[in-house]
Amino acid sequence: MRTLQIAALLVALMGAAVAQSASPATPAAPSNATGSATSSTAQENAPPAANPASGPATTPVPASQVAPPPTSQPAVTTPAPPSISFDQVVDLMVDRETRFVQRMRNMHPLVETYIQNVKPDLDLGAVPVSDQYFLGRLDLVQGTKDVPFTSQPGLWHRTVDKLTSIYSLKFLPLGFAQMVMLDTDFDRRAYNFAYVRREFLGEVRCLVIDIQPKEGSGNGRFLGRVWVEDQDYNVVRFNGTYYPAPRFNYYLHFDSWRLNLQPNVWLPAYIYSEESDLKYRLGHKLQFKAQTRLWGYDISGLAHNSEFTDIQVDSPADSVKDKSAAAQDASPLQSQRAWERQAEENAVDRLQRIGLLAPPGEVDKVLETVVNNLEVTNNLDVEPEVHCRVLLTTPLESFTIGHTIIISRGLIDTLPDEASLAMVLSHELGHIVLGHKLDTKLAFNDRMFFPDEKTFERMDFSRDSREETAADQKAVEMLQKSPYKDKLATPGLYLRMIQERSGQLTALIRPHMGNSLKEGSGFRMTALVNSAPALDLKKIDQIAALPLGGRVKVNPWTNRVELVKSKPAAITSAADKMPLEVTPVFPYLSRFGSTPAKSAELAKPAAQVQ
Repeated sequence: MRTLQIAALLVALMGAAVAQSASPATPAAPSNATGSATSSTAQENAPPAANPASGPATTPVPASQVAPPPTSQPAVTTPAPPSISFDQVVDLMVDRETRFVQRMRNMHPLVETYIQNVKPDLDLGAVPVSDQYFLGRLDLVQGTKDVPFTSQPGLWHRTVDKLTSIYSLKFLPLGFAQMVMLDTDFDRRAYNFAYVRREFLGEVRCLVIDIQPKEGSGNGRFLGRVWVEDQDYNVVRFNGTYYPAPRFNYYLHFDSWRLNLQPNVWLPAYIYSEESDLKYRLGHKLQFKAQTRLWGYDISGLAHNSEFTDIQVDSPADSVKDKSAAAQDASPLQSQRAWERQAEENAVDRLQRIGLLAPPGEVDKVLETVVNNLEVTNNLDVEPEVHCRVLLTTPLESFTIGHTIIISRGLIDTLPDEASLAMVLSHELGHIVLGHKLDTKLAFNDRMFFPDEKTFERMDFSRDSREETAADQKAVEMLQKSPYKDKLATPGLYLRMIQERSGQLTALIRPHMGNSLKEGSGFRMTALVNSAPALDLKKIDQIAALPLGGRVKVNPWTNRVELVKSKPAAITSAADKMPLEVTPVFPYLSRFGSTPAKSAELAKPAAQVQ
């Protein structure tokens, strides 16, 4: 018998009342050389940096700058680590970056870019006025290009020639995917390097270095700052732009982050780009914010090929017997259900092998807990059992594939509370309870033989308006009997927020495989919308929707997802709410395989920089 469960899922609301409550004590930060406490991005004063114009920096960095932070433990005598000059650091960094470029030519991750064009607002900060979305598979074999999934021309290789008027101006000559690399030809002789300081990014200690291209070194060289981890000297973050730009073209500013996904392998995961005052064409100004995410590096690991190593063949053959309780032919009804299940499994497996669907994991169980709560309180006994999976893309969409509910990462990110999640899941559960069928043409395996970039054309799980209306009515009925019946004001506010931004955020709200939250001229679950309080964007304690990126964290190597466990920050103004908006990215960096027990090892430098 099923029981009602509490879904400890969606971290507390980003409301001021929660955020301003007393926060728990945090661990003591590492100390600097004088013993004073520093933050998790602990910094140490830099030695006098070499003049960038004078060529490669050779100024020694004192050993005191790289000594591990003091602790309260008794001193232990250890051999002094080897010394390394700043010149050697630069040589190692250039060598690692050259190897990185070679490695990336063999990698074909999915690359997703979501752009919001913004305008200033006196009370709300920068608010979106339009948006663009791109999804493709990165290909660096012959320069930077992509294999697009969406209908637009390739964003990265052709610089979105046929998009909106802003981007048809070729403001992206290298494109967002190019921002995964410092320089495809990172020649030390083309740059000046200046040591700045040492700094922690998460638990990874880094050397911070400013880089400037030398005059006459050519167009499109990186100009900005890099963070180099101090064990193997891989670049883990770089922040700046490319310079100089060819005539009539512009390079954008960006902040590019890499994660340690395998031993000594740091790969691009996030890129944030922003412009607020880039002038073009008779004084027009470009203002936008964009996030680029990469995942699906280990596509072979998603195809279940590893299962082959576990196959055992029993012998002799006549000793192998079916031990199931009913070893007999299926009835007509059982056969029909098995056929529908085969279509469902084919579709779900194909989406996972492409890299669009996360493998089964803990987030699915949290979603299924909410579904269970709806089923128990409505006396439903759904067979086969309902499962939930996470679509790894940003656009806000949900749909069913048979008895599997699919919900996008972006939708989970922006839902403000568990009742809002229950609202979305109840709509999809309504389709299942009402017997709305999956097209069983997908039970034929040859239907799965298509190029990845044709996925959105070949796999359509949208419903007609009649089924959508019926699912809405069933969902409201289930919610009224559920544990969320007294908390439906927030789901209604979320739908009002979608209404408010539907004209500006068309790419975010437009689904690729399912139905939109916006149905024709109306919206999903109008009964909830009509009963919700009025939307007030300036009201600090009214949280109708969250920013993108705040709920779900994706492992770019395995595609596995987990819920973000960050503490909510205090909201002090209406501009802090940022509903449905793009924000900068600051991941907590850690080394592959690191655990809290290994934290002491993180303070041990590989070498002393001199």
